[in-house]
Amino acid sequence: MAKQYETVIGLEVHVELATKTKIFCSCSTEFGGAPNTHTCPVCTGMPGSLPVLNKQVVEYAIAVGLATNCSITQYCKFDRKNYFYPDNPQNYQISQLYLPICRNGGVEIDTPAGKKTIGIHEIHMEEDAGKLIHDEWEDCSLVDFNRSGVPLIEIVSEPDMRSAEEVIAYLDKLRLIIQYLGASDCKLNEGSMRADVNLSVREVGAKEFGTRTEMKNLNSFKAIARAIEGERARQIELLEEGKEVVQETRRWDDNKEYSYAMRSKEDAQDYRYFPDPDLVPIMISDEWIERIKAAQPELRTEKLERYKKEFDIPDYDAEILTSSKKMADLFEATTELCKKPKKVSNWLMVETLRLMKENDMEADDLSFSPENLAKLIELVDAGTINSSVAKEVFEVIFKEDIDPNKYVEEKGLKAVNDEGALRATIEEVIANNPQSVEDYHNGKEKAIGFLVGQTMKAMQGKANPGMVNKILKELL
Repeated sequence: MAKQYETVIGLEVHVELATKTKIFCSCSTEFGGAPNTHTCPVCTGMPGSLPVLNKQVVEYAIAVGLATNCSITQYCKFDRKNYFYPDNPQNYQISQLYLPICRNGGVEIDTPAGKKTIGIHEIHMEEDAGKLIHDEWEDCSLVDFNRSGVPLIEIVSEPDMRSAEEVIAYLDKLRLIIQYLGASDCKLNEGSMRADVNLSVREVGAKEFGTRTEMKNLNSFKAIARAIEGERARQIELLEEGKEVVQETRRWDDNKEYSYAMRSKEDAQDYRYFPDPDLVPIMISDEWIERIKAAQPELRTEKLERYKKEFDIPDYDAEILTSSKKMADLFEATTELCKKPKKVSNWLMVETLRLMKENDMEADDLSFSPENLAKLIELVDAGTINSSVAKEVFEVIFKEDIDPNKYVEEKGLKAVNDEGALRATIEEVIANNPQSVEDYHNGKEKAIGFLVGQTMKAMQGKANPGMVNKILKELL
């Protein structure tokens, strides 16, 4: 009988924090910018320059720690991790080995088998390194230090995940928590959230873990899922052939769907960690923690429950609306203005999602205001415009955030609610379509639909459909 294998996965997730300035200096953290323009003597590692800790970094780290049920290390400090690499200007990285700021937390994920808690071993603060740019033309590598010193937190999970699905669920949960806190935008494609996957396989029922490998260079959920499947298959194949899995760091190539070895994995002692002599320890008081706790926003899980109770919208809608903070904020702000949650939800779930898909946009890219969506809903409810005109107007709101009241006025899109004018048009339509009138009288209900259509056409789509139906039935 073939052996059954179990995959054991732990993650190291790096998150770039949303501070305006770097962790130890006042340079800008903005993404982009010409190479080496967001730099100073501190983040380029000039001798004699001294780091000064950015307080906001500590606050974000505590906020994420509290939201992931960690205990906060109230006496914590920074250590130097020594290694030589061209994008690392000081020849060491300031990180936290001995006393990380958060420890022993966990988040709950939904799996097909029910709820499961994924443990968080620790969260520590550190600085990012620079970036190497390989110039094919000149055949050399250039260094851009703009990213050097950008503040990171590294979230280290316990090896509690057993499949790619669980990994994605855990990452999604983390991403939403951090986005809701405003601690980072967590864009995988811009590198503000990066995950390294530690993976090993063992026979089902075995107590000991197998030898693990670490995979880097994963910048989308799809790539992470493919890398996990690929590495699992590679390790099982080695074991089946009686070979050993080597502990090493591997790089995943998503185009080739293959990972290859980068380097054998060193142990912590190779980094010669020691406490950073330039930075004083951080003392985190109970009051400080309480202050941050009191300022924590409502997270997605609580929001979901509240939406279901408060707004009487379907569970599926609530799931989608809370799956990004931007969408949830839009929903709440618009509902606050027009007091019609069901209708707001419909506009966001149908038209907004359709236009986002057509324009290949994320929720974060939405730029229209709750005010203008609320005004549009009021216009439809008052019968000032009909629903097909409303869809056209919404497309313009979606792209240019125009005021629908002004737009409808300027373009003459108001629905015709004048019964006299409608009646005259409908009488004409009836006179021009004797066949449909006869069909209707012979019991063909569908014929009236054709007549409504002809009337709408004659009125350039601006008639009130309810009124058209009423008058038609009366005249027929």
